[in-house]
Amino acid sequence: MDPPYAVSSLSAAIEAVRGTEGTVSVVVRVAGEDAPRLSIDPDARHYSASIMKLPILVAAHRLVERGALDLGRAVTVHNDFASQSPGHRFSLDPDEDSDPDTWAALGTDVPLVDLVHRMVTVSGNLATDLVLDEVGVPEVAAVLADARCSRRTTIVRGIEDYPARDAGIDNVITADDMARLVVALAEGRLAGPDGTAACEATLRAQQYRDGIPAGLPDGVEVGNKTGWISGVNHDVALVRAPGLPPVGLAVLVSAPGSEDERQAGIARIAAAVWAELVG
Repeated sequence: MDPPYAVSSLSAAIEAVRGTEGTVSVVVRVAGEDAPRLSIDPDARHYSASIMKLPILVAAHRLVERGALDLGRAVTVHNDFASQSPGHRFSLDPDEDSDPDTWAALGTDVPLVDLVHRMVTVSGNLATDLVLDEVGVPEVAAVLADARCSRRTTIVRGIEDYPARDAGIDNVITADDMARLVVALAEGRLAGPDGTAACEATLRAQQYRDGIPAGLPDGVEVGNKTGWISGVNHDVALVRAPGLPPVGLAVLVSAPGSEDERQAGIARIAAAVWAELVG
């Protein structure tokens, strides 16, 4: 079946969602190749939104492989965190979270593996900060460094750590760095076989599939992580297709319009990218 968001050209798909004021970055990287296959505004810095959860996922499984983290261990669900801005603390707003199950577990013990899963598959914010507490910002930075990401990408604080944000400590990404990250994962450069497989399985279990996956044809295997806030929709995917090496596709959209328009725009961009890649 053809993807529902097929368009005539990649440039038309980008212009439709970017408008006159937005920034749209698209990068395609293929495993085993040094240069990107496609690169449009690759180094523009976008607010990360929930894409920051992707390197946290990898960091958790790397620590498991080193024997430094036990995903079977239970942690107490709480909503009080130390800020990355020294001397400050912060809490999260449940109304801003797409994962009610973690909030329902406040004050109880939950296996860390469940929080890692919810962090990605339903983009849980509280789950993310609980996992980041266990993993640590330095380990996330090590993942980005091992993926050969540039210094333009910084994942340095938890979700809703507004004291850190106000101090200039913020999570920022580029499309090229995120495509590098998922390709490095597929190539086995970030974790061993078990950790790599676990990360990919979690990405394939993603419940938000209206971006890149919606634009790709049947017969391809897509693991993705989305991110969205007001004015921002992103999607980063690792795609495996018959006859192709693993493909990393990052589409970052910071633009006016509605969330549905940006999400549909990402799907149209993915469809156009895939047509160019395999056509």
